[in-house]
Amino acid sequence: MLDLSRLSCIGVCLRDATVAYKDRVALIEANRHRENARWTYAEYRRDAERFAALLQSRGFAAGDRIALLMQNQARWLISATGAMWSAAVLVPLDYKLTAPEQVSLLAHANPKVLVTDYAIWQRMRRDERAAAVFENIQVFVVGAPENARDTLAPAHAYELPESAEGFTYKESARDDVACIVYSSGTGGTPKGCLLTQKNYLSQAEVLGNLYPMAEGDRYFSVLPTNHAIDFMCGFCLPLMMGGAVVHQMTLRSEYLAATMQRYGITHIALVPRLLKALKEKLEEKLDDLPGWKRAIIDRLIDVNEMATLRGPNHKLSSKLLKPIHDGFGGKLRLIFAGGAFCDRAVSEFFNRLGFPVVIGYGLTEACTVLTLNDLKPFRADSVGAPIEGVELELRDKNAAGIGEVWVRSPTVMKGYLDEPELTEEAIVDGWLRTGDLGTMDAAGHLTLVGRAKNMIVTEGGKNIYPEDIEAVFGDLDDCEESCVFAANYIWPAQTMVGEKLVLVLRLTREQKGEVPEKLLASLRRHNRKLADFKRLSGIVVWSEEFPRTASLKVKRQVLATEIRGALTKDAVQPL
Repeated sequence: MLDLSRLSCIGVCLRDATVAYKDRVALIEANRHRENARWTYAEYRRDAERFAALLQSRGFAAGDRIALLMQNQARWLISATGAMWSAAVLVPLDYKLTAPEQVSLLAHANPKVLVTDYAIWQRMRRDERAAAVFENIQVFVVGAPENARDTLAPAHAYELPESAEGFTYKESARDDVACIVYSSGTGGTPKGCLLTQKNYLSQAEVLGNLYPMAEGDRYFSVLPTNHAIDFMCGFCLPLMMGGAVVHQMTLRSEYLAATMQRYGITHIALVPRLLKALKEKLEEKLDDLPGWKRAIIDRLIDVNEMATLRGPNHKLSSKLLKPIHDGFGGKLRLIFAGGAFCDRAVSEFFNRLGFPVVIGYGLTEACTVLTLNDLKPFRADSVGAPIEGVELELRDKNAAGIGEVWVRSPTVMKGYLDEPELTEEAIVDGWLRTGDLGTMDAAGHLTLVGRAKNMIVTEGGKNIYPEDIEAVFGDLDDCEESCVFAANYIWPAQTMVGEKLVLVLRLTREQKGEVPEKLLASLRRHNRKLADFKRLSGIVVWSEEFPRTASLKVKRQVLATEIRGALTKDAVQPL
């Protein structure tokens, strides 16, 4: 039984693990069909202490911030651990954002140190604000080619000292901020969630007891480590419990399967989009089988489903459906799905094959998850029941029993960085307003049906706030004003899948309701500049002035209500 109630911080847990499991493998780094490197727990500790010594030799003090901006790799975890042992505040950033977005978040977070990839550094340093932003940030660049190291300035190549001489181990307190995690982009107000050591310890204790990892288990880190799920399930928990974390430098499907087979992966976390892609590939392979063989497998799948109704049985499933399980390495026991709503058909498909999908619900502001399905029995029709320590209420319910989800939990953030007003809006009397709409059944399971707030979550698990997109479409010829919405916010569809972004336009009087080709071309050009998951799917032409507050902010809810009353979803013109 995992009990973290008396420990002060995650760093203590990791340090204890490096002693308890010192000879076991902690980290493996692969690239396509070959292995780059591996670390035992003792070697992982050695390198983390060397990085901490490097930080401290450059004046890094307890409470200072360090930003981590790179692809999944061992250095991410080693650097984070060394920083934790210096009582640092981590700022995990998304390497998939654009360079201007990354620079803006660094300006907002104001870290003392940044560790980043060479390619990302090359892009960021070309940003017009780079000189000012990086003036007071010490930058360490991972993977810089030997012939480019002289051109990194003002950054330094990531090189660990030969020893940890000068390193002093420091512990954070439970109420100290552990991470600043951004839940939005940069066009609007950057929302840096202040998550404490207590938040993470509380979450790790519950998840570690629900889904414990054994010594020697191996977690395949596919989601970006800045993602809340991978930070907890692909960093903290495996290394606290004696497991190994496997990183793969390419995420092409053919190499993923090979890595899972080579290393006997037992746990993996995927966003619904990746799960769906895996399902489609498996279905294609099954459809290509001879009829008699397919009939036998279908029967075995039915038998497995009946035999595991009360709970997973990996030993049985891997024998009944051995060829399918061998394709994933033969040892895969759990798939964690999160970051977005998981389609019921997808999770049921994998469960029937003996790959139980742990469905949950959470948000950055509450660390990782708030509700989970414990698989006893498996249910794909909900996002599970509140986990231990979480109080959940549905407020302002309508006649159908649909209400906004409010939660109170030891995992709820301290607030938003430097945003007291946003914090007061989000946390009321200790309760976090999630902005999500749902119903609760008699068994206490939550089913999500939509969102009360104007925010979209993609199938890839990305949070997109309309303000971020509006910054890109700010100045448009032939347009008086514009506003971005999630389509399901304007026309509620009581679904959590297939959400799209639309731009509501009020044209100049000269245009008389017709969108000129010049404006359409400009919209499409701007749209292509956005990351694919942020792109608009269509536009809506609106003739009335946008309702605004005294401070001239658009009253989004009022505008959405007006549009809903006058137009149907058919009014959306594809972009």
